[in-house]
Amino acid sequence: MTGTRPPATTPDAYVLGVDSGGSGLRVALGRADTDGPLATAVCAEPVRTGTGGIDAAHLLEQLLPVAAELLERAATEGGRPGNGLAEDGRPGNGTTSARLTGNGSAQVAALAVGAAGMATLGGRLRAELPGALAAALGVRRLALAADAVTAYAGAVGDRPGAVVAGGTGMIALGTDLVEWRRADGWGHLLGDNGSGAWIGRAGLEAAMRAHDGRRGGSPALLDRLRAVFGPAEELPGLLYPRSDRPAVLASFAPEVAACAGADAIAADILRRAGVHIAEAAAAVCPKGRPEADGGCEVALTGGLFRMGEPLVGPVREELARLVPQARVTTGAGDPLTGALRIARALAADDLRLPHHPTMLSVQDAQDGSTTSGRAATTARNGEPGPDGVPAHGAA
Repeated sequence: MTGTRPPATTPDAYVLGVDSGGSGLRVALGRADTDGPLATAVCAEPVRTGTGGIDAAHLLEQLLPVAAELLERAATEGGRPGNGLAEDGRPGNGTTSARLTGNGSAQVAALAVGAAGMATLGGRLRAELPGALAAALGVRRLALAADAVTAYAGAVGDRPGAVVAGGTGMIALGTDLVEWRRADGWGHLLGDNGSGAWIGRAGLEAAMRAHDGRRGGSPALLDRLRAVFGPAEELPGLLYPRSDRPAVLASFAPEVAACAGADAIAADILRRAGVHIAEAAAAVCPKGRPEADGGCEVALTGGLFRMGEPLVGPVREELARLVPQARVTTGAGDPLTGALRIARALAADDLRLPHHPTMLSVQDAQDGSTTSGRAATTARNGEPGPDGVPAHGAA
């Protein structure tokens, strides 16, 4: 529970969930008292990040017209489920006012934003969004979360457990509902072991070994390198100047997976990736009495796990060895689902996930105060708070 404040809901209240990542901004509108979204919208342009962190003004520039259109459409249609806006997030008729609550036509009880980089780059969002969203949309309560937290909420819900969010990067996050535990997610230079970037880099290394005639080389992966990037000797000149090297490396991961069925080197890369992922998951599993609730649920979420059994099999096998009571599942919901769940729980004053200054910050948007809720926690097994990584594919 979020403490002494009464629930922020009325029978006609709405909630909004927002997922901001490398593939753009996604918004979901739902009712405060009903599961699932009424409508969703997508803005394809990613929110800018600069020296001051995530650009709050750019996020608001995209979010406000989309949210206002979704709210007006829901109010007009009586809250019936629908498709919402076009895939590019453009309003359907261009006539919506950004302020909908002045006449009581649409009340936003709570809004939750999950953003990549929130923990380390979200200072401007935490400073600027509460007042701006209260003024423009009448938002009463606001949650600002790392996207690993919304991935957790989407995949596991509000139960103890763990989630591995795998895409270009990889992070594991777990909680016993008292504190958060985090493993990896340190980026492709310091970690992200087992991620799409890690798999792609290992595959390219094996290809270059084959090019040189060194032990551990894979002719099959060398063939795929040439097909994707051109002559092997030109790859360093193509790769090193790029500012998006992790994404370029991750783009080769599907080639490794495609070769794994017939190539022992490629199969071993996926096996080693699975071991790394399992080690991260084991580090964050709640340490209480898992036998009391049927074991620690470990949800695998993100585009990385679309590689299927060649990757998931080693994860399951190694995790069974490290944490025998662990139950590996495929996440039922994505980070946008998680953001909407957090908003709905916040509106009902029933948010069970631990609050944290940078991982899951909860505020009353209309007065700017931080709710007491569950005491702000530390993030064990690492530095405070996860810097979010894309959990929905190699982006």
